Amino acid sequence: MALRFDAGEVITAMVTPFNRKREIDYNKSEELAGNLINNGSDTILVAGTTGEGPTLTHEEEFELLSSVKRAVANRAKIIMNAGSNSTQTAIMAAKWAQKEEVDAILSVVPYYNKPSQQGMIEHFSAVAECTTLPIILYNIPGRTGVNMLPETVAHLAEKYQNIVGVKQSCSDMDAVTEMKLLCPEDFTIYSGDDSLTLPMMALGARGVISVASHIFGSEIKSMIRNYKTGEFLAALNMHKKLYPAFKKLFMAPNPVPVKAVLAHKGLIEEYVRRPLTELSDKDKADLIKVIEKVRKN
Repeated sequence: MALRFDAGEVITAMVTPFNRKREIDYNKSEELAGNLINNGSDTILVAGTTGEGPTLTHEEEFELLSSVKRAVANRAKIIMNAGSNSTQTAIMAAKWAQKEEVDAILSVVPYYNKPSQQGMIEHFSAVAECTTLPIILYNIPGRTGVNMLPETVAHLAEKYQNIVGVKQSCSDMDAVTEMKLLCPEDFTIYSGDDSLTLPMMALGARGVISVASHIFGSEIKSMIRNYKTGEFLAALNMHKKLYPAFKKLFMAPNPVPVKAVLAHKGLIEEYVRRPLTELSDKDKADLIKVIEKVRKN
């Protein structure tokens, strides 16, 4: 079955490297994007939550996208975060992303406003009608304060051919099943939580929009491939191996922990922008201990 849009199995929601002054380090951005592509990532998501998109200016987003494009050089797809709790802002972001010729956009359920399901339909309809880019919906009730129901996803997927998939960041497995029952067959579901990748794939998900792939990209790719080729025990064993890291990488608000690990590896500096704060030395040591133990297993 041909998909409406195929971003592959492992999409990495890339962190945005900052220097000591908390300015974007564009050289590190290029190096990191290249490293991700070489280690299991099929697609890079730019300026999402993990990329601290809410703290970036439009000028920074433009330069960041340019740096990732240079690094990717057609070796992987690029998805741009273009969501907002303002419908007009989301429309402008989608139009800008299309002008910049990204491969697709990620559009989140409007946060803070707590819209009804009809409000979500009208919001995403306006976005879908303003662009020809593929759109991946983003359902993350823990951050938005409201849950997008499977019926709403299905309505949008049926109505708009360019609404191609959903990033599902909640642990309701029944909702995944309901989306598979209600949505067109060429509509794609991605897990939005690393620890839920394998369970969601058992229900028909395509793969994951991942944070842990910064560290364990090849292992996550292997887990997915093993599952898809019928090596279920191997996939389960990899899931079990990575599970402590999946959970520990969310010991503090994302992307604080993953930046600490990347800094420990010498790939970036660990700085985050306020209102986020870096890990304490104690928490950092605890995190690195778990990550290194997982790596050695």
